[in-house]
Amino acid sequence: MYVSPDLNKGKSLTIAVTGLNANDNPGPGLAVIRALRAGFGEGLRIIGLAYETLEPAIYLRDQVDKTYRLPYPTAGTGALKIRLQQIQDIERIDVLIPNFDAELYNFIKIEQALLQMGIHTFLPSHQQLAQRDKVNLSEFGKKHQFNVPADEVVFTASEIDQVAHKFGFPLMVKGKFYEAYTTLNIADAYKAFHKLQARWGLPIILQKFIKGTEINIAGLGDGKGNAISVIPMRKLYITEKGKAWAGITIEDEKLISLAKDFVKATEWRGGFELEIMMDDNGSLYIMEVNPRFPAWVYLTAAAGQNQPKALVDLALGNPVEEMKDYKSGKMFIRYAWDNIVDVEEFQKLSAFGEL
Repeated sequence: MYVSPDLNKGKSLTIAVTGLNANDNPGPGLAVIRALRAGFGEGLRIIGLAYETLEPAIYLRDQVDKTYRLPYPTAGTGALKIRLQQIQDIERIDVLIPNFDAELYNFIKIEQALLQMGIHTFLPSHQQLAQRDKVNLSEFGKKHQFNVPADEVVFTASEIDQVAHKFGFPLMVKGKFYEAYTTLNIADAYKAFHKLQARWGLPIILQKFIKGTEINIAGLGDGKGNAISVIPMRKLYITEKGKAWAGITIEDEKLISLAKDFVKATEWRGGFELEIMMDDNGSLYIMEVNPRFPAWVYLTAAAGQNQPKALVDLALGNPVEEMKDYKSGKMFIRYAWDNIVDVEEFQKLSAFGEL
């Protein structure tokens, strides 16, 4: 029978993390790793799991101890399971934290197989994953009495005119996995549709625009209807892709209650992010529900609630109590810098699938 590691007795903990990209649309992986290192300190080994050879965190040797390439999610669960067994035979991974929406379905499907290998996870169910999907979000809001902007799911560009006439402009055009554009006219809407279709496939979601203040909430559910941690963050600087490049933790009981209501309604298991719009009247609209930690999750650790560390404890069956206190006014400001590496490292990962 597999025994969970006990850091107090000197046994090192090995955690595998995906989502190592860190471009202008960053994955959560590096932020998760930084939070884990802050939470566990010495005796922690981080295994990076990458899909592309140019995911920047691969080459940050002070953060990632070793990296292995994974087959793309489209290869299916069989290929993923075989590859993870190969890695597990070498690394003896204790906990695995997936950080991409598109890979979660496969990881959830092999969750029990991973546990038999000795790899613990703490993931939502397929049902939970589906009900918060962008294409189902409007219906989800009606069912649980959450404010969700009206939307239409479209499969052809010819449907845009009718929806635009119904909702007016500005109009939100969203990809089924990632990215969203605020369009101001029909030409912009068509352009955004084709761009998102080429990148993420169909369908595309057309959503009514809500004017207000953008707020994100990072949370962690225990799978039994309880919110272990909730941290609201107001965006201070937003990129062209709508991503927060700077933000600040805020204290607002309405936001915390909304996140707790979401966890209670779904019995959410694992990390999540609520993308919220607060209109001029103070009403809160759920724009999206992301089924994993956000790229700014390191801010939760800095504010006093280390969500990635708590998730690892939940995955290992360790007792975790609800975290209530955090410091408001904590800011993050993202930045870009050039990390210099030798081409031999890139070639080794490309040729052998590990670095």
